[in-house]
Amino acid sequence: MNGRVLITGARAPAALDLARSFANAGRETHLADSTPCLMAHASRTPHAVHAYAPPAADPVQFKRDLERLIAGIQPSLIVPACEEVFHLAALARTWPDLRRRLFAPEFDTLAILHSKRRFVEACQTLGLRAPATWPIDTPNDLEAQLPHAQDRVFKREFSRFGDAVLVGPEPETARRQVTIGDASPWIAQQRLRGREASFYAVCREGRLTAFCAYASDWRDRGGASYVFEPVEPTVEAALAASADTLARALVRNGQFACDAIVDDAGVPWLIECNPRATSGAHLFDRRAGLARAMVTAGAMLTPPDSRVRYLGPALWLIALPDALAKGRMAAWRAVRREGVEVVGAPGDRRPRLGAVLDSLTFGARALVSGRSLTQAMTDGIAWDGHALPGAAP
Repeated sequence: MNGRVLITGARAPAALDLARSFANAGRETHLADSTPCLMAHASRTPHAVHAYAPPAADPVQFKRDLERLIAGIQPSLIVPACEEVFHLAALARTWPDLRRRLFAPEFDTLAILHSKRRFVEACQTLGLRAPATWPIDTPNDLEAQLPHAQDRVFKREFSRFGDAVLVGPEPETARRQVTIGDASPWIAQQRLRGREASFYAVCREGRLTAFCAYASDWRDRGGASYVFEPVEPTVEAALAASADTLARALVRNGQFACDAIVDDAGVPWLIECNPRATSGAHLFDRRAGLARAMVTAGAMLTPPDSRVRYLGPALWLIALPDALAKGRMAAWRAVRREGVEVVGAPGDRRPRLGAVLDSLTFGARALVSGRSLTQAMTDGIAWDGHALPGAAP
């Protein structure tokens, strides 16, 4: 594999592992983001770490910065890792050179995948299991759901990492917290009982080229996982079949990941999609095959083994206090003893400290601004369905 690759969204640990995969495949790898990323800067892997303006806050300067980066780096491939993918795909609609380089679905497809309402509609059209979902556009829509509130999940149509989600709330709680008519609409979704599972997939030309499925019993307060465990083979096979259908019929090119609820019969129901990199990328152990899966439509890549992977800084900063408080120290020790830490890598351990400092920075921003940690971590890149330059509303 010759040529250079630009990976955006360097704030994400998954972006660093993608960079390692491309470096192991012989590519000169560049990272970029709109926020300082000490984790990325601390790594020996990228040839360079670049900056661009936050696309959500300053789209004009973002485009200029992107033009500068493309002219200077001349990447043959641009791989988004976070929600900047929406802003890139929107620009690509009227920028053919960017469209040629960008490894992501078309903007209209991304909009379907990101919308929790439209994604469910797409799944139902394709014959995939997904929960019944109702838009909440008017006060009457909300009132119609309140008698069934215990059997509903209320969430924003474009929420992320479990932010702004009410699971089986009391009717008065839903009436108080579900806002009508603001810029980020809400939906009500059938509440499914069961275990949570996720998958991460890569497809090229409608062909599934990389796939993994995982679950987690370790999550932060926002619901984001930081320990990743294999799922049962039957669940993995069912999720892979769903991913294959989505790749062929909808996504075509790019990365996508779905969250699911596995019911008591072992059947997974897809509840939402993240059309970007997720922590599932860590399960491939930085192997060159993951990079190749983004370039050619070859045989499908799967993880090399079934060991647990974990984000080391989160295991110490979040999981350890939680384990001490809940009597889970034996489980915590087992993860640390038997699992594979993914932020650090052989010969590249310094990103661990960088990740800790990044986490503290995001936490401080959240505290000072009065926002959630999720909002602080997606500052400058989040897209909630509004019109973007280069894309139709």
